[in-house]
Amino acid sequence: MKTTQLLRFSGSVKRDPAIETWMKEQTGELGVIAQHWFEVMRQCGDDVREVLHDGHPTACIADAAFGCVNAFKAHVNVGFFRGTEIVDPEGLLEGTGKFMRHVKLQTDRNFNAAALMKLVETAYTDMKERVRAESLGGSTYYL
Repeated sequence: MKTTQLLRFSGSVKRDPAIETWMKEQTGELGVIAQHWFEVMRQCGDDVREVLHDGHPTACIADAAFGCVNAFKAHVNVGFFRGTEIVDPEGLLEGTGKFMRHVKLQTDRNFNAAALMKLVETAYTDMKERVRAESLGGSTYYL
């Protein structure tokens, strides 16, 4: 059996009030973009939980992180905690981390929304499988 290494957050809940506060603080077009893509993550399934981690909304399967959003001055990142291991046929993912990858969204640049939707769905189903496999025996990292 393949060993998994999941990033887990003990405080994940169905709806985190801290995320609602974060969302209200995000204004303008970038705020709308961040809110939209986090809502897409929330809608992946009834088992999605969330936590505000390092100042940005993070989506989890139970307590295992699969995606996040963060708004900056000039762009929004839609991040994937196991992004190096998910299929990205459109080449949207950026980053150099060991596991994490993100898609950078800017108001002045078009992007393939359908391909990003597929990445969110893939990250969700991938993490769901990792959580299931880990329940049968594997490695976990808690934060």
